[in-house]
Amino acid sequence: MTKIVIIGGVAGGASAAARARRLSEDAEIVMFERGPFVSFANCGLPYHIGGDIQDRDKLLLQTPESFLARFNVDVRVMSEVVQINRQDKSVTVKNLIDGSKYTEQYDFLLLSPGAAPIVPPIAGINNPLTHSLRNIPDMDNIIQTIKTNDVKHATVVGGGFIGLEMMEAFHQLGIKTTLLELADQVMTPVDREMAGFAHEEIRSHGIDLRLNTALSAVEYLPNTNALTLSLSTGELLHTDLLIMAIGVRPETKLAQEAGLQIGQLGGIYTNEFMQTSDESIYAVGDAIEEADFLTGKPTLVPLAGPANRQGRMAADNMFGRSERYQGTQGTAICKIFDLAIASTGKNEKQLKADGVSYEKVYVHTASHASYYPGAETVSFKMLFDPVTGKIYGAQAAGKDGIDKRIDIMAVAQRAGMTVEQLQHLELTYAPPFGSAKDVINQAAFVANNIIKGDLTPIHFDDIDTLNDNQLLLDVRNPGELENGGFIEGTINIPVDQLRHRMNELPKDKEIVIYCQVGLRGNVAYRQLINNGYKARNLIGGFRTYTFAKV
Repeated sequence: MTKIVIIGGVAGGASAAARARRLSEDAEIVMFERGPFVSFANCGLPYHIGGDIQDRDKLLLQTPESFLARFNVDVRVMSEVVQINRQDKSVTVKNLIDGSKYTEQYDFLLLSPGAAPIVPPIAGINNPLTHSLRNIPDMDNIIQTIKTNDVKHATVVGGGFIGLEMMEAFHQLGIKTTLLELADQVMTPVDREMAGFAHEEIRSHGIDLRLNTALSAVEYLPNTNALTLSLSTGELLHTDLLIMAIGVRPETKLAQEAGLQIGQLGGIYTNEFMQTSDESIYAVGDAIEEADFLTGKPTLVPLAGPANRQGRMAADNMFGRSERYQGTQGTAICKIFDLAIASTGKNEKQLKADGVSYEKVYVHTASHASYYPGAETVSFKMLFDPVTGKIYGAQAAGKDGIDKRIDIMAVAQRAGMTVEQLQHLELTYAPPFGSAKDVINQAAFVANNIIKGDLTPIHFDDIDTLNDNQLLLDVRNPGELENGGFIEGTINIPVDQLRHRMNELPKDKEIVIYCQVGLRGNVAYRQLINNGYKARNLIGGFRTYTFAKV
């Protein structure tokens, strides 16, 4: 009879336990969880704090009792595995209630310890008003602090998923909130200009967003039960509650002490079968280094989707199957008040770091037929190989239809489609749901125009460095410039007047055209090119240029 021991009972561990039981009724399955809860929805914790999920029990997907009843899995909570004994294939377990220790044998061991919040060594950080959020006890502690301390102001350090979700939770509770982010943007999976949409949404809700700002020191004031924060800008900030959400680090202590191989990025090494350097020990989830889908190189991606799939595959392989993990794209989405912002694949920063040649396009168009009520703008970015059309990544921001577009792009990338093939995607259309030419079709049209040489692009980050041999032409209507602003040094000729006023433009200069989103600019570009002018079109138009600076 096969005996499987699982360390960690959230996404990866719970998925492995359930899959192992479905494959074998005879296997003995023991799962250890050092906390008081097993198989809880850690992604839902901020939403309970903010009140979106009112029933705390909804976060408990399984209990030890329900796991035993449904899957015949022996779940032991408040039980910390303190040592892996590879020689005799056993683990040493500490009962956190009475302090006693015992050993448990295994045939296969699964490590799913997750990742721990990074708390930097900042002076004064250890105080009763500073919290991180990883599990239900952390959530309960934050709620208790809010209830007992009359919190009027909260500070969140870190603009990643947890930080943004906690920011919104505090706002919903009527707590004034400051968000500190060391980088020049929130949400690092997307590029800076796409993060601009998030910045505007955050500030429009009255959040005190401070970019390029670090937390330097914390002073706890017991008399007032508050904190004074010293910032890298030299400013002092008074707050009643501090959340540290600057990121997570793989939990590798057990693996390291057992002599298992640790990868170059600091996660547990696994092969494509989810095996560690010990063939009897598997590892999954946030603690491991997995293969990047695009490059095949090791990467750290702490997301629930990959962890669940990996847990299932590890269980399969324990029973003699040969399931190979096929890489992580990093597909993710975040809700920021009314805005959704999502991405899949590589972003521009990563492609530059890897030395990959790429091209990019932006489109800003309606989530469904613009004449049907409720249409919202989808701002969409796609990265691709300018020669082969291979899809490198995509990002989107908006209030409707964002998940749909990024999910389609994630499937297209995994299927090996090119931007040429994206033109032919046949997606659902009716006025309440989509457009006859979907956002993705339109992005593909623009990309293929570039690849075929039908369009010479220029991007927002080149506009501020134009030379004397280039002339900036705004082809929007004058009212748009008056109401929405324009780029300094521009000449305005509306696109509908361009044919008759083209002689006002010099042929010895390159005409750099822009409109609001790039569509009219392309019409003007083709007119000029067909009449012998040199020209380039600003991809994504004035909207992309503007949000890159927000």
